[in-house]
Amino acid sequence: MSILYEFELGKAAKILVEELFKLKQGEEFVITFDTESDMRVVEATARATFAAEAKPVVIWLASPLGVGKAADSMLPMKSLTAALKEADAWVEFNNQWLLYSTPWDAAMEENRKLRYLCLVGMDTDMMIRCIGRVDFPTLVEFQSRVVEMTKRTKRMLVTTPAGTDVTFNNVLGRPVTLESGYADTPGPHFLSGQIGWSPDFELINGVIVFDGSLVPPVGLLKEPVKLHIKAGVVEKVEGGKEAVQFEAWLRSFHDPNMLRLAHICYGFHPGAKLTGNILEDERVWGGTEWGLGNVGPMYLPPNGKKAASHTDGICLNSSVWLDDVQLTDKGKVVHPELIGLAKKLGKT
Repeated sequence: MSILYEFELGKAAKILVEELFKLKQGEEFVITFDTESDMRVVEATARATFAAEAKPVVIWLASPLGVGKAADSMLPMKSLTAALKEADAWVEFNNQWLLYSTPWDAAMEENRKLRYLCLVGMDTDMMIRCIGRVDFPTLVEFQSRVVEMTKRTKRMLVTTPAGTDVTFNNVLGRPVTLESGYADTPGPHFLSGQIGWSPDFELINGVIVFDGSLVPPVGLLKEPVKLHIKAGVVEKVEGGKEAVQFEAWLRSFHDPNMLRLAHICYGFHPGAKLTGNILEDERVWGGTEWGLGNVGPMYLPPNGKKAASHTDGICLNSSVWLDDVQLTDKGKVVHPELIGLAKKLGKT
């Protein structure tokens, strides 16, 4: 039996259950995972749940061969949906994620009290770095300032050394989500260190180059994948074998929405590193992430925009301009109002 980080894992699980979820006595807490998940994370979370006098409901699934709605045919739809529609809270550790699947949609639409936290693919090492050793108050303060700046911004530019050069407009009043890691209010929540929103889709134009990871279907990238974007739609994909694989995957769904951009996110987690686990990759400090396909209701209220599946790609070392003010330069925070907080989080 592995004892790596045994004590630290217990502390991280306690933080997850008691601080982030704020589970109350008697609450029913669903923990889902699949046969590709880290069992130690699941067991530690279940123990912490029971110690907090809540009721763990642990659901172990066979790993689907796809994610989102592409997993539907391989899921126990009736039983899983019924459990999620009645739960008080739900943490997802599945490696082949249920996020944006039909059971997820049903839970979000019909269980208005549900607190959901997406921790897909969470393993012991990431649990320690991204939950157990996080200065949550400082990180929330940093992210909150970035959110307010972004909400006030009309026109944006994002570039990277790999070749990304894309412009777009924001939609006044559309949500800019702050993923603080807390799941103590109803609705969907995600690992801390990410800020995301859906811009005006029709005004996204330029080139996006993924040079970190692309999940699904590739994982860690060996070579860049270049997307030519016009009015929010992928018009052309360039690159090597992985670009060919990615385009074939997108088109295999025969769903035009799979070629449409869904959201952009900043990565601002001081403990995140590029691993191939998209949950962590999209939070790598100073990166930006673009999603394609399904749009969640947190980005496009009230019901989002449905697509056959969803994919996320990472642009490392991003330079971002908010109107005419620069936020980051090749991944380093340069905005004068944020430099001090970044240093406090260990990012210089």
